[in-house]
Amino acid sequence: MSVMEVSETLAAGRAAQELRLRRGEFELATQLGHVRTVGGALSGRRRVARGEVERLRRAAGFPDALRERVRTVGTAEGAELMDISPGRFTRLARAGYLVPVRFYLNRYRAVVWLYLAEELRAFASGEPGLLRGRLPRTPTGGSGTAAEVAEEKAGAGEDCRPRNWRGRRIGLLLHESDDRWERAAIVGSVLDPLQLAELVPDPYERASLNRLRPDLAPGRPGSEAGREVVQRLLTADDPDEISWHRSSLTALLADARRDRQAPRPDDTLPEPVGAPEPAPPSAPAPPPRPAGTSVAEREAEPVPHGGRGRPLLTRLRIRRGRDREAAALSRGGGADG
Repeated sequence: MSVMEVSETLAAGRAAQELRLRRGEFELATQLGHVRTVGGALSGRRRVARGEVERLRRAAGFPDALRERVRTVGTAEGAELMDISPGRFTRLARAGYLVPVRFYLNRYRAVVWLYLAEELRAFASGEPGLLRGRLPRTPTGGSGTAAEVAEEKAGAGEDCRPRNWRGRRIGLLLHESDDRWERAAIVGSVLDPLQLAELVPDPYERASLNRLRPDLAPGRPGSEAGREVVQRLLTADDPDEISWHRSSLTALLADARRDRQAPRPDDTLPEPVGAPEPAPPSAPAPPPRPAGTSVAEREAEPVPHGGRGRPLLTRLRIRRGRDREAAALSRGGGADG
C-alpha cells in the first residue's frame, strides 16, 4: 500500500470512532461486510477507506441503523425477540437453525452464545411453524418436517452451535482474504495438530500455515481451564465437519503451491564449494623489498597474527639476525680506532 493510499484510509480505531461504533460492534461490522476494509486479512491490520466512512455516514438512519445491524443478543433476549420460550430457543439453536455469531465465557466458564438480532427477526417471520406447537419426535434417519428434524437433533443431544459458529467464522475470514496461503491457513486452523501434520508433511509449509493462523476467538480467558474450554470450541470434532475441512485444505494447498512455494532456509543459494575467498580490502599485498635487504631485515619481517605485540618467533628471529651481524663485524677487524 502506497503512502498516498494510506493517507486516504483510516485505522480501525479512528474509523470506529467516526462511525460511532464500539470496538466489538466495529469488528463484527467488518467481519459481516457491512464496513468494507482494505489490507491483508491476516498479515496486516485492516484499514477503512475515507470514502467508505463517508458513504456509511450519509446512509439513512445513521448511526442507529448501522448499530442495529450488528446488535447481538443472548438466549433470553433472543427468545423474547422471537416471542418464544428460552427452552424452545435453545432447542432450535442446538439443532442448527439459529447460528451464533459470537461467544464468550461467563464467570463460571460456561459458554454464552450470541446471535444477530436481525437474523432472529428474519427467522421468526420466515419459519412460523417452528415457533408454535409441540415439536414431534421422529426416528433417527426418518424423513419429516423441519420441526420434526429439529426436535430429532435436539433430542439426540447433538449441539450444532460450535460447528455452525466455526463454519461461519471461517467463511467470513475466507471472504476477506485473497492470498492463497492465508486461505489455506484459515481452513487448517480448525484441525488438530495431528491431522494438520498428516495433510501437510512438509515442516516448512506447516510453519507457514502456523504463522498465518488466524485468531478465531480474540480475547482468550486468563485461566487454564477457560483456555481449554475455548480450544475445544475452536477445533473441529464432528466427523463430517473434519472430512469437509480436510478436503478443503487439500484443494487450497494445491492452489497455494502453484502460486508460490513456502519459505525455506535454502531459498538463497550457497557459494560454490572450493571457491577461492577474495582478499580482504583492508589487507593489500606488501610491496616487493629491494634486492639489498640485509639478512636481519629479511628475517625480521613481521608475521601476520591477530594478537597484540610481536609473536615470540619474530623476536627470536630478530635477535638471531643481530647476533650474526655482530659476529661478522668482529671477525672483520672490529670498530675503527
